[in-house]
Amino acid sequence: MARKFFVGGNWKCNGTAEEVKKIVTVLNEAEVPSEDVVGKFFLKGGAFTGEISAEMLLNVGIPWVILGHSERRSLLNESNEFVGEKVGYALSLGLKVIACIGETLQQRESGSTMAVVAAQTKAIAAKVSYWDNVVLAYEPVWAIGTGKVATPVQAQEVHLELRKWLHDNVGAEVAATTRIIYGGSVTGANCKELAGQPDVDGFLVGGASLKPEFIDIIKSATVKRQQ
Repeated sequence: MARKFFVGGNWKCNGTAEEVKKIVTVLNEAEVPSEDVVGKFFLKGGAFTGEISAEMLLNVGIPWVILGHSERRSLLNESNEFVGEKVGYALSLGLKVIACIGETLQQRESGSTMAVVAAQTKAIAAKVSYWDNVVLAYEPVWAIGTGKVATPVQAQEVHLELRKWLHDNVGAEVAATTRIIYGGSVTGANCKELAGQPDVDGFLVGGASLKPEFIDIIKSATVKRQQ
C-alpha cells in the first residue's frame, strides 16, 4: 500500500490572531488534495509552567503532537531517551506523533549524520509498539530557519538510510509503511523537487506554513501521485 503524503504546519511561537485568521482563510479557500494535512510534557500535568500535557491536547480535540524538535532538544536539553518517553506516553493516550530527528551542521560535516539520526530513532522505536500513529520527520538542524535546505539528493539519502534502519531493527512492514517526512526551509519553490524523491513522504513546514505558499507545498502531493 502506498504511503499517504503528509504535510504538517509547525507555527511554533508565531502568528497574531489577525495573521492566523488570514492564513486560515487562505487555506479554507484553496483547492488542495484531500490528503493528510496537519495544523499542530510527558507528565499528566502539574506545576510545569509553560508546558502542555498530552491530556490537555486531547481535551481540546487535538489529535497530533510534534515531539523531539531540535529546538526542544537544544534549548531545553531534551535527551534522546526523554524524547522516546514522551513519544511512548503520547501514543499510550491515543495521540498521533510527529517524531523529529536530525543532525547539526557539525555532525554532518564530521560524517556522523546516520549515527546521530539512528540513535535518535532507536530511542523512539524503543517506546513504539504500533507504528501506524507515528510519522518520522527528518529535520537537519542546520536547515531549520536558516534558508539553507538539504538538496533532494541529501534528503533522499538520509530518508533511505532511515528506512533501511527501520527494516533491519523494527521490521519490513514498518519500514515500508511508515511515513518519513522532511523539514528544513521547505518553500513553494523547492517542494516539488523534494516531493519527487521516492522516500520523502511529505513535509513538516515551519515559517512557510504561515504564508499563502503553504498551499503550493500541500499541492506538491500531486507530484507523488503522478509517479
